[in-house]
Amino acid sequence: MKTNILLAGLVFTTVGAVLVYPTLRGQATPVIHTETSIAAPTATKRVEVVFVLDTTGSMGGLIAAAKEKIWSIASTLAQAKQAPEISMGLVAYRDRGDAYVTQVVDLNKDLDSMYAKLMQFRADGGGDAPESVNQALDDAINRISWSQDPSAYRVVFLVGDAPPHMDYQDDVKFPTTVAAAAAKGIVVNTIQCGNMRETVKPWQEIASLGHGRYFTVDQAGSAVAVATPFDDKIATLAAELDSTRLYYGSDEEKAKMASKTAASAELRASASPAAQARRGVFNASESGASNLLGGKDLAEDVASGAVAFAAVPEAELPKSIAALPREKQEAAVAETAKKRQDLQRQIGQLAKDRDAFIRKEVERQGGAAGSLDQKIYDAVREQAAPVGLEYDGGPKF
Repeated sequence: MKTNILLAGLVFTTVGAVLVYPTLRGQATPVIHTETSIAAPTATKRVEVVFVLDTTGSMGGLIAAAKEKIWSIASTLAQAKQAPEISMGLVAYRDRGDAYVTQVVDLNKDLDSMYAKLMQFRADGGGDAPESVNQALDDAINRISWSQDPSAYRVVFLVGDAPPHMDYQDDVKFPTTVAAAAAKGIVVNTIQCGNMRETVKPWQEIASLGHGRYFTVDQAGSAVAVATPFDDKIATLAAELDSTRLYYGSDEEKAKMASKTAASAELRASASPAAQARRGVFNASESGASNLLGGKDLAEDVASGAVAFAAVPEAELPKSIAALPREKQEAAVAETAKKRQDLQRQIGQLAKDRDAFIRKEVERQGGAAGSLDQKIYDAVREQAAPVGLEYDGGPKF
C-alpha cells in the first residue's frame, strides 16, 4: 500500500469496477457478470483482455485517466484486419486491511456497462509498499471466464507500482499462477508505473514466466491524449447512433437490454466529449457492433435476414414500433437501419479527420514512440500474430 499521490495524468486502461464487501482469501468477492449474450460465428476472431489494476491511492491519476482511454484501447484492438470480437475484464486490487482486496469484473463484450462501473471507481488505500498482487493474478487466471477457443488472443496486463506480498502464507504465489496462465495460452504482460526499485524484479519475472513484455511508464501512465475539433460532433452522432437501437423479444429480454440502455445514458451524461468521441469511433467499427447493439436488435436482425419482420409477434416488438399502425411498422424498422448506416458512415469519415489531426499533433509533440499506447500496441501486434490476427495501423488515440 502507498501514500496517496494526487496525479493528473494520462493513461490507458480498461473497464470498471463495482463496490463490494471486503475480500480476504477464502471470502472471495463474487465475479460480476454483465455479459449480454451475442453468439459469435465460429470464424470470428476473439481478443480477450483482462487488466489487473492496482487501485490504491498512488494510482489515482491513472484511474482517473482510465475513463478517457478505454475506448482508444478498444479501437486499437479492433483494427486488426480480421475485425475481432473484443471482450474486456478487470481485476482491481488493493491489500488486506483496505476496503477490499480484489474486485473482479468478468470478460464482457458490453463495454458500456463496464464503463458505467468504471465511472464510479475511485483509488483509495495506502500504507506499506507491497500489495495483494498474488491474489489479483490468481483471480485473473482462475476466476475470469476465459474462452476455450484455441484461436483467441488471451492476454493479461498487470498494472501497478508496488511489489507483491510474498509473506502471506495463504495465497497462491505468482510463479504458480503465471505458469498456469501459460499452460492455458494466456499471455501476461506487466506495466510498472513509477520507479520503485522493489517492483522491477517481480514484474520482470512475471512477464518472463507469462511469455509477455515488461513495460515501465511514469506514474501517470505516459499515454497520449489529444482533444480534437471533431470530438463534439462525433459525440453527438454517437448519441444519435445509440438512439437507433430497437430491442425486441420477451419481457425478460427487453428488461435485460434496458440496463444496457441505462448504462449508455449514464456514460453520455458523465464522460467527456473526447471519451464519447472515442467510444463513437469504436461503436461505428465492425468490432464495435457488439457494444453498440448489446443484444437482440430488430433493425439489425431484419436487415441481415436473421429474422423476418412478419414472424415477430406483436408483443415482442419494441415499444416505439408497436405504437405504429401495423402497415407502417416494417418500413419504420427499415428506416432505422438506414439511419444507422448513415450515422456510421458519418462517424467513420470524421474519424479519419480526427486521426489525421491527432497524427499531426503527436508528431508536433515529438512522436509517440515512448508512450504507453505504442507499447501496448507493439505487444498486441507481436502476441496476437500467432493466432492469425494482423495489426499494422499503429495505436489509436
